[in-house]
Amino acid sequence: MKYIFGPVPSRRLGRSLGIDPIPLKTCNWNCVYCQLGRTRPLTNTRREYSPSADILAEVEIALASHQPGEIDWITFVGSGEPTLHTDLGRMIRQAKTLTNLPVAVITNGSLCYIPKVRAELAEADAVLPSLDAGNARLYRKINRPWPKLTFERLVEGLVTFRQEYIGKLWIEVMLLRGVNDTDEALKEIASAISEIRPDQVHLLLPVRPPAESWVQPADETVLQKALAILGKVTPVLQPVIGQATTHSTDDLESAIYGIITRHPMRVDELCAAFGSWSPSEVQQVLEKLQSAQKAKRVIRHGQQFWSAAGSYYAAEDSEAGDRTP
Repeated sequence: MKYIFGPVPSRRLGRSLGIDPIPLKTCNWNCVYCQLGRTRPLTNTRREYSPSADILAEVEIALASHQPGEIDWITFVGSGEPTLHTDLGRMIRQAKTLTNLPVAVITNGSLCYIPKVRAELAEADAVLPSLDAGNARLYRKINRPWPKLTFERLVEGLVTFRQEYIGKLWIEVMLLRGVNDTDEALKEIASAISEIRPDQVHLLLPVRPPAESWVQPADETVLQKALAILGKVTPVLQPVIGQATTHSTDDLESAIYGIITRHPMRVDELCAAFGSWSPSEVQQVLEKLQSAQKAKRVIRHGQQFWSAAGSYYAAEDSEAGDRTP
């Protein structure tokens, strides 16, 4: 399928059927940690990037092909920023007519200052926006947004959305070593979170290949400190790194391509995810995708991942400006 992938396991959403309404990589942020690589170029234009009718047709097919209990959530999560799709609200409503499963949206939250975007997101049962910094300087450094998307707009938009929204609001915080993991940075994030008043904060670590090679996850000591500081203002869910599993499939090539386009993975992870296929068959598919210029290898911190060929990552041997925060 072109727009649907999974279901993939999530510590927050159980077995999540992913819906991707945005082409790789259409985003108004260029986060240093993004597992989909750099955004080239940035865009803040809202339009119907992929036909919503085609997306919904695939949702209906995917739901019909799974047994009850195989999917826990329907999740809109783009190869970029899903709120850039102007038909997001209608797609959420239509998806909910097809199933009783709850619907989530994973977003950077940058457009929540726009009333129409807030109304579209309000159709979902859970919304998961990002907040990786507690001040404008770190926001620019980490998220590298479209110029007019200020830190103040981000926080104000999330505060207003919380006031209007009756569903689950779960803020995601990506912890980067030496960047936003100091006492001061964590206290500033906690201050912003206290204004927003989410239901939970979910801590994340950049364990997939990040856009910039210098990005490293915060260590265990800092993670415990973050739990203590942020936990004073809201319940916090700490990172859990598990292995992906998925249902059996007749089209291994399509399934592997669908997952690595949104979640770069190691060969051993793919073999575990598609356990009904042999490791040699998984490897053959990866080599076929590479020959077709649809997939490529990415090396990060001594580990090899497979990602979509269209993703762009800074080289490991890039200039000093790319290696250091």
